[in-house]
Amino acid sequence: MDICSIASGSSGNCIYVGTDHCHLMVDAGISGKRIENGLNSIGLKTAEIDGILVTHEHSDHIGGLGVVTRKYGLPVYATKETIDAILHTRSIGKVEESLFHPIEPDMDFSIGDITIKPFSISHDAANPVAYVMENGSKKVAVATDMGKYDDYIVDKLQGLDVLLLEANHDIRMLQAGSYPYPLKRRILGEKGHLSNEASGQLLGKVLHDNMKKVILGHLSKENNYAQLAYETVRLEVTMGDNPYDGSDFPIVVAKRDEVTDLVNV
Repeated sequence: MDICSIASGSSGNCIYVGTDHCHLMVDAGISGKRIENGLNSIGLKTAEIDGILVTHEHSDHIGGLGVVTRKYGLPVYATKETIDAILHTRSIGKVEESLFHPIEPDMDFSIGDITIKPFSISHDAANPVAYVMENGSKKVAVATDMGKYDDYIVDKLQGLDVLLLEANHDIRMLQAGSYPYPLKRRILGEKGHLSNEASGQLLGKVLHDNMKKVILGHLSKENNYAQLAYETVRLEVTMGDNPYDGSDFPIVVAKRDEVTDLVNV
């Protein structure tokens, strides 16, 4: 299996996951041109995508959905509530309803040779999900936009080869920054986003000896920066109640405007 962040951040998200025989995207929150260029950089075309897995209806996750579905007729998978919200989002334009396929949290389904395991997350959206994707013994996950994590989330993220995990903000930067108080409260709340500290604490609960790589994603442009997220997550793992040190596993930070190296497992 391959996984690659085409874009990840508060301004737009699009993740590629695939095999030799099946090509998927998790979210399409950037322009169709950026999606095409990103896929081209790893030897693919948008027309070759077999399905788009949408986590939720916020614009940084569906901004390019209308363009790519109209141009290429790509099937879209999301919860019924998310589909309803997308169809009522005027900014993405007309989308053919027949392209949408409703899914349910904790109900596995398959596209090609990839088994997809959606699970519920805590975020201020209609019915948001994160995704675990399996091919044979290989297993990767994309888990962002979570205001909190619990035993249910920890259980869903066990046994992964690669995890793309949210490290959205530094709490002190957010509290001292220019955001209005209601927005700060939303981001810090149980239906907001994971801080660097919380990301590291969650990571410490799902690491195992055979984890190949961790990709930190969905960083806030205003309230975080890559080195801070990286160092904070590593420190939380090292200090946490787990047998690992933060330097035991390769950790990279996905960028909002650059494609990360393709990870193959």
